[in-house]
Amino acid sequence: MAVSKEQVESTLKSKLNPSHLDVIDTSGGCGASYSIEIVSQEFEGKRLLERHRLVNAALAEEMKHIHALSITKAVTPDQWKEQEARKSQQDA
Repeated sequence: MAVSKEQVESTLKSKLNPSHLDVIDTSGGCGASYSIEIVSQEFEGKRLLERHRLVNAALAEEMKHIHALSITKAVTPDQWKEQEARKSQQDA
């Protein structure tokens, strides 16, 4: 059973309440591989490995059907603001 992008988004939204979420199906549409960028207050005070574990735990059911999951960003809202500010300064 394939997992849709919408299922992944819905699960992460309900369990981690992200202020920013970008889910990309990198499997060509079959739902076997995803890339995720997520910003959540739930990550506050947690190291990167703990953040990745939170994402994987939130997607426990979906992971039974997903072959590969790449978490490209798992940051707090403050870290996200800093990164976006730096990106804006570099673009200017």
